[in-house]
Amino acid sequence: MIPLSLADIAAVVDGQQSDIPDPDAQVTGPVVIDSREVADGSLFAAFAGERADGHDFARAAVEAGAVAVLATRPVGVPAVVVDDVTRALGALARYAVERLGTQVVALTGSAGKTSTKDLIAQLLERLGPTVWTPGSLNNEIGLPLTALRAEAGTRHLVLEMGARGIGHIRYLAELTPPRIGVVLNVGTAHIGEFGGREQIAVAKGELVEALPPAGEDGDESGGVAVLNADDPLVRAMSERTRARVLLFGEAADAHVRAENVRLNEQGRPTFTLQTPTGCGDVTMRLYGEHHVSNALAAAAVAHELGMPAGDIATALSAAGSLSRWRMEVTERADGVTVVNDAYNANPESTRAALRALAAMGRGRRTWAVLGEMAELGDESLAEHDAVGRLAVRLNVSKLVAVGGQEAVWLDMGAKNEGSWGEESVHVSDAEAAVELLRSELRPGDVVLVKASRSVGLERVADALVEGGTNEGEVAARWV
Repeated sequence: MIPLSLADIAAVVDGQQSDIPDPDAQVTGPVVIDSREVADGSLFAAFAGERADGHDFARAAVEAGAVAVLATRPVGVPAVVVDDVTRALGALARYAVERLGTQVVALTGSAGKTSTKDLIAQLLERLGPTVWTPGSLNNEIGLPLTALRAEAGTRHLVLEMGARGIGHIRYLAELTPPRIGVVLNVGTAHIGEFGGREQIAVAKGELVEALPPAGEDGDESGGVAVLNADDPLVRAMSERTRARVLLFGEAADAHVRAENVRLNEQGRPTFTLQTPTGCGDVTMRLYGEHHVSNALAAAAVAHELGMPAGDIATALSAAGSLSRWRMEVTERADGVTVVNDAYNANPESTRAALRALAAMGRGRRTWAVLGEMAELGDESLAEHDAVGRLAVRLNVSKLVAVGGQEAVWLDMGAKNEGSWGEESVHVSDAEAAVELLRSELRPGDVVLVKASRSVGLERVADALVEGGTNEGEVAARWV
């Protein structure tokens, strides 16, 4: 964070100083919402959550090195008191970003946001100091926290933006106005909350509406909308923006596109990258063909910021995952491969993961351990049934459906698709899945674990690889 005095912070967030002996005291460290993460010079933002109230940890935060607390009431230690800590955090982030003049790249989509953000970050780091969203902290709390990590030398700020309704992305874009906006796809994730894919498209398209107009020839300050040419709802967003449009995808008219796409024997995609300035061959470290689209989005951003095509191809071939539980592959000593993709799930990402499992498991037994894909509304039965059927069509050796009614629908879909008998099984919870797998896994098997975050199936993957951890994230995640 850029150094700011407590007096400056109070003015920016329209707050009142409380128990502050020195208004000129500088906040020079990170802004945090967990008192255990306080470092010297921090500002501690106190939120009242369901299980704990940050105000109760204000004194501990100051004793640990925080200069002050951002709070909604006096807390007996130096504090800036505001009506709404979330809004104050956003105001502070906007002020800091405007002062820095950092190049802001924002991205959204129904699936693949975190993986694509990680790819963009790894490419742009080669061009200069880059700050990016950790994990999936992509909402009205996580985004300002990320923006406030930018410093005077930060060249790029890469921000993942999520939404649970109309207006959410518009608000986030107001906090950290982007010059480059990326829309990956419009899928069925959280369709129960939005009411339909068209409404999801309205929400995601708020990002391109927020971009500045295209610049004159040679003017690099104009806005750029990076859109998926292969998704009709995303392509149509070109009509909703004043920014210059840069298309990515496998479509013939995409400015940045992939040719000769295939999966190698490890299930990793290879392709020829084509850009307006050249081409290069890419073999990714990530697993699954769905990462080709993510890589093209990242390549389009890097191209826009001046990276040569050959360097983009090299960087994509070297890039890995920076976030946990997203196609995280572990090879056990006995030859069992565990694919932990348990952070979240929707129909699109689950189908992609199943196809990756099929590619990775050629000549080996494959297991799909699947749980609920949450917030699908009236589409839930049909979508879970369809995923169960796809597992059969892809010749997955065994489906383990974990949980309640949604898992029953997964199991039913598999059994109705073909003469599957015992190849599909329904178990009640993660512990039962672990018990089953431990008794039946054989050396060389490949196991995919995937479900919505609320199901907690990372416990299955952790148990299988032995010694895994179960760390949560401190801010809620939006789609």
